[in-house]
Amino acid sequence: MSTFTHESMINHHQSGVFAGIVDSLRIWRKRQRDRRALAQLSARDLHDIGLSWSDIVYEAEKPFWRA
Repeated sequence: MSTFTHESMINHHQSGVFAGIVDSLRIWRKRQRDRRALAQLSARDLHDIGLSWSDIVYEAEKPFWRA
């Protein structure tokens, strides 16, 4: 006869899947914020960091799920 404990009956894969979803959502939100911040930079800021407006447009137009 086997004894089941509450711990042995928990599906540990579910928590991993949930954590993966939460991590993806955090990454997507950060990309969205970063791209919005890039779009707000002035011409001088862009010059200082070595980017052009075309670099910013290219990055800002990407969907949030694309790296």
